[in-house]
Amino acid sequence: MSYFTDLTWHDYVKDIIDVAIVSFIIYKMILLVRGTRAVQLLKGIFVLVGVWGLSTWFNLYTLKWLMNQIFTFGIVTVLIIFQPELRRVLEQLGRGKLFARSYSLERDIVSEQVDGVIKAVRFMSERKIGALIVFERSTGLSELVESGIQMESKITSELLINIFTPNTPLHDGAVIIRGNQIMAAGCYLPLSENPFISKELGTRHRAAIGVSEVTDAVSVTVSEETGQVSLSLGGMIVRDINEESLISKLYDELTPKVKTNGQQKERLSLVSFFKRKGGRDG
Repeated sequence: MSYFTDLTWHDYVKDIIDVAIVSFIIYKMILLVRGTRAVQLLKGIFVLVGVWGLSTWFNLYTLKWLMNQIFTFGIVTVLIIFQPELRRVLEQLGRGKLFARSYSLERDIVSEQVDGVIKAVRFMSERKIGALIVFERSTGLSELVESGIQMESKITSELLINIFTPNTPLHDGAVIIRGNQIMAAGCYLPLSENPFISKELGTRHRAAIGVSEVTDAVSVTVSEETGQVSLSLGGMIVRDINEESLISKLYDELTPKVKTNGQQKERLSLVSFFKRKGGRDG
């Protein structure tokens, strides 16, 4: 208490500013990590810390020794695991973007997303132009964006059609959309290894399912052979979905929602949608 009694008003102001700056930096760091796969890794680290705390509290010597061994090499492990996120932080710091305003997806932006994509999908479906369009949601796709040609362009149907026009440099990869921007084109996506996927589906559809298995992204695929439009979400796919259902589902999935009782309700709603459409696969 003697420390506080000796403080002057100048010291109080200095400490408040110091704490405020550190708090703001931590907040911006959380925003950078939020919505990426690093969040899941952080949860795992918190679990390990909790186990270490319990082992210390109850004097579980063997478990405590094991946790101490893990934490001994923990710093190096964290640096390796979070290498993409740390690199992204340094890049944004160098570009002066670390303290930029955070972006929230609003309904009007969702309208821009869906409107431009639906027009392009309708055009490409009629002409059997193959396409793969991925909508980023809460799980960040920055690593996949970096695998393609970065664009950061406004979403327009004309641009999407030009990207996927055959024999153009970017038509083979996937387009990734974040907010109201086409972040990149020609991106490489992880292929699904689900053995129960129909053999009729090619690489484009397997990539759409694959990215929906490892993230919460929503993918729209146009078949080059049949012109059919497919929707992939949560490791499942609806094939030959009609335009009305596609628009409805895109609005439903991309519009921010108030949190409910848990992910189980969302999962049941998702499964029921795929069952109603009769196109569940994978």
